[in-house]
Amino acid sequence: MDFSLLNLDKLSELFTAYAPKVAGAIITLILGFWIVGRITHVVKRTMEKRGFDPTIRPFLASLVNVGLKVLLLLSVASMFGIETTSFIAIFSALAFAVGLALQGSLGHFASGVLLLVFKPYKVGDLVSIGGGQTGTVEAIQVFNTVLATLDNKRIIVPNSVVTSNVITNISGQGIIGVELTFGISYSDSIDKAREIILRVGKECPYVLDDPAQGVVVAPWGDSSVNLNSRPFCKSEDYWSTYFYMYEHVKKAFDAEGISIPFPQMDVHMKNA
Repeated sequence: MDFSLLNLDKLSELFTAYAPKVAGAIITLILGFWIVGRITHVVKRTMEKRGFDPTIRPFLASLVNVGLKVLLLLSVASMFGIETTSFIAIFSALAFAVGLALQGSLGHFASGVLLLVFKPYKVGDLVSIGGGQTGTVEAIQVFNTVLATLDNKRIIVPNSVVTSNVITNISGQGIIGVELTFGISYSDSIDKAREIILRVGKECPYVLDDPAQGVVVAPWGDSSVNLNSRPFCKSEDYWSTYFYMYEHVKKAFDAEGISIPFPQMDVHMKNA
């Protein structure tokens, strides 16, 4: 018996049986990768047209790309008669186990995606989030939002904490009112104090003419009559306006003889 002829016959049979499948798989892979690339490109263009945040576009595009390639490889494997159901079952079990182990991180991740898609705030906005943390948004990361405070602290707030609390975007409208309270003595003139506050507001380089600044009398304090004012400025000038007004109103009060009282108590003595 000629074993070389037998081997040649077996190789010929294998080639005849698998050559069409291999050729079909190669063609499927080439066409499939091309189609996946086109779909990914369309997804990117669609996100650009709809104004998706530039930070999230690459992530979503890569997610679509990888998912479609996995489906393509599973389809090619099935062309060779490989049972893909077992692979899918194993993958699902692994994904479930990883999801349980990382459920906290996955929650932060999902919240980060929601923040990037719906954009309740953006980098540079002054916000109060995460149960009262206030600062300027420095970065919106996949798992955390990073805030920079006025005293140069760096606050890292988990995204799931952000989305589960009230989000106050202080500067998100572009123009913001600065809440100010000035206390004057009960013996001082309210009209004169109001005139001084409005004058300082007009001199402030950050205060806008529209909406106009107003000064109203607030509920009386124990030792002072409180005057509330709300000058408006651009969002980025919030702190500059805040500190300018308090400093220059105090100087103007001193120059005009308006006193700023401190807590005090009157004691009346009676002769027995």
